[in-house]
Amino acid sequence: MLLELLISLIIGATLIGIGVHFIPVGGAPAALSTSAGIPTGAPMITVGMGITGILAASSVIGQSDLIMVLYGAVGSMIMISVTMFFSNIIHVFGVGVPLASSNFEKDPLTGFNQEGYVSPGTTGHGIPTISFVSGLIGAFLGGVGGSLAFSSIYIVLSNNLQYSLVVNVTIATIFSLLLFFIVAVMASYNIGGTIQGFYDEKFRKKILPGTVSCFLISVILSIIYVFVIWGLIYG
Repeated sequence: MLLELLISLIIGATLIGIGVHFIPVGGAPAALSTSAGIPTGAPMITVGMGITGILAASSVIGQSDLIMVLYGAVGSMIMISVTMFFSNIIHVFGVGVPLASSNFEKDPLTGFNQEGYVSPGTTGHGIPTISFVSGLIGAFLGGVGGSLAFSSIYIVLSNNLQYSLVVNVTIATIFSLLLFFIVAVMASYNIGGTIQGFYDEKFRKKILPGTVSCFLISVILSIIYVFVIWGLIYG
């Protein structure tokens, strides 16, 4: 039981860390329309994504594990897609800049030639199609990871403790959100600023060390979690 929980937490936390690297984040430069990506930091947008996914997963408690994980993934994807969509609306109709990136001459999905639309002195603005799709992939991975952690913790608690449904859900939510936040911060430190998705050259350089570091921190956190939950059950 606890071994299964440990494995699930490690897989879930590692998926969260990998997913963060896919999300196009521009930070302050994106807020000033000088870089493509979501105008916020990776930890903030990832934790928001995690909260949405876990809430979606908790809405189908009683269903199979697969349904809970898929609901979490879809919830996270909806949150990210809405965020990116309205970010693009503000950039296009508010700031008056086209959706373009200097990281690739043509959008790999649409074939749109972006070179002439990137403002001088910037690396792009808004969230181009390829970056939008990358964000959805990252949200899917993060949503699967977060809801897998949530469902694993909830199932162990509900099977071994006499707490009420609300208490079990609350504990599982707090634990999985803490996991989300810690791994997201680790991944964002590895990214080190802005990233425009999986087609970004920076992604190719960062994804392997990022995956390894997220896996290692996931192992440490998962072991701590298992000891804490073991204490709740047998303490």
